[in-house]
Amino acid sequence: MAVKIRTWIKENIGLAILLILLTVLIVCPLVMIFARAVFEDGTFHPGQAWAVIADADNVETILNSLLLGVCVVLCSTVIAAPTAWLLSRTQLASHGWLDIVFMIPFMTPPYIASMGWILFMQKRGLFQQLFPFTGSLSENFFCFGGLVLVMSLHVFPFMMTMLKNAMTNIPASLEESGAVFGAGFGLRMRKIFAPLLTGNYAIAALLVFVKTLAEYGTPYTFGRRIGFYVFTTDIHRYATTAPVDFGSAASLSSILVCVCMLLWMLQNHITERTSYQLVSGKGSRPYRTELKGIRHFAAWLWIVLVLLIAVGVPYFSVIATSLIKLRGYGLAAGNFTLEHYKELFTTKKSMAAIRTSLFLAVSSATICSVIGTAVVMAVKRGKGKLKKIVEAVSLLPEMLPGIVLVIGLMLFWNAIYKIIPLYNTLGIMVLAYVVLYLPYTVQYVTSSFTQINDSLIQAGRTFGGSPAYVFGRITFPMISKGIATGWMMIFIISFRELVTASLIAPPNVLVVSTYINREFEQGSVSLGMAMAVLCVLITTTTLLIMNALTGRKKHK
Repeated sequence: MAVKIRTWIKENIGLAILLILLTVLIVCPLVMIFARAVFEDGTFHPGQAWAVIADADNVETILNSLLLGVCVVLCSTVIAAPTAWLLSRTQLASHGWLDIVFMIPFMTPPYIASMGWILFMQKRGLFQQLFPFTGSLSENFFCFGGLVLVMSLHVFPFMMTMLKNAMTNIPASLEESGAVFGAGFGLRMRKIFAPLLTGNYAIAALLVFVKTLAEYGTPYTFGRRIGFYVFTTDIHRYATTAPVDFGSAASLSSILVCVCMLLWMLQNHITERTSYQLVSGKGSRPYRTELKGIRHFAAWLWIVLVLLIAVGVPYFSVIATSLIKLRGYGLAAGNFTLEHYKELFTTKKSMAAIRTSLFLAVSSATICSVIGTAVVMAVKRGKGKLKKIVEAVSLLPEMLPGIVLVIGLMLFWNAIYKIIPLYNTLGIMVLAYVVLYLPYTVQYVTSSFTQINDSLIQAGRTFGGSPAYVFGRITFPMISKGIATGWMMIFIISFRELVTASLIAPPNVLVVSTYINREFEQGSVSLGMAMAVLCVLITTTTLLIMNALTGRKKHK
């Protein structure tokens, strides 16, 4: 018995240590949310949570969130479905650059895109300056429909990518068989094409719905302007506005967690029940509809229109505003300057924000890479249920809204402040980013690890290589691309992150996102937009450099 225990400890000591670490980082803050919702002054008081949830204002918030989620899914479908069909089933599929361009809305921070739309459509905004004959028409954009559109323009690439990949995998033989038996285009779409996409669409729709519920930037910038409040904005308000009410924030967070977990469970159920094996060992080719004449023109017109509203408008607004000298004169000749960019690099406040964002992004990306790689290595070597538990806990933040985890971290680390005085320091921000974005490293490294044949590792051990030698000379070189990709994604997202910085940044500490938001709200819009342009340039340059390095390494 003692031998078995020692053997188990020897085989699973790494997994056990990682599980303890992940429990402290992820599980404990999550448990604190539910505990804070039902405990009041150390006394179990479940009625407190129900009272918060049943409050008329909070009921309206919950219904607003669900309504917004449904409408964003429908609007995203209208944009994504025809775009995915054009990019996968017509000759437009040969234009690979379109796939890259359509990812720009996703790579753009939601709050920056939202600010761009506000600047474009507001009273005396850029739209009215460009088209003065329209009067106050553009001001009608500030309504629920405008909020739905702005949020849809950020998340539709998720749905479009999933639908495009699914459409590409549908072999031409299926549609050709339908055509042989006399089915027209419309009938083939209804009876063959649409049913095969049901599962993928359902998964994409649930993903968009969850991301909409979890989104904070757009509801905060655009939603507050029209008086439309959702889960994330109310949770933020309870946690930051005096009198601070963590009980209400925890109660709403608990509801949001339950909704998201139910949706993720539904997604897994749909994946299991509505998946079709369309890719087999036999060769197949995708079906191509050759568009000619007016249909070809209409296809390109649709692509241009989508790119114009998803990329053109917000980027034009942000860049133009960053160059305007005096806002009162607007887009007038001689009213453009680079002084705002010069001010960014000569003002201590803005440079401090940039340095802090770079520090947080580099630190969190590096720590995530180390912990995530250790998790994947331990899971691959481990046995039994323990490795599944470690992997599940490491991926848990992906299923939860970021603001919920941040609230949990605030409650947990504030509670143990006397033991570990991390709260209210830059350290808590690094830790929050690590918790939020650890799944990126785990997923990318796992993907790279699946491509390694076990025989390579076994050969290294057979020839006397120590575990460290095998890892350094065989495993690490083969998973380094996954680690680098995960590092890059975490750096990009951390550098521009808003909700964490707005909730737990120490006093008088600004990062790029909070700097942009503060300048926008205080009226220094051009300076804020100059920082927004710089933010996009830094993250895009990082993406291009990392792609170049990983691509060069791949070709060696």
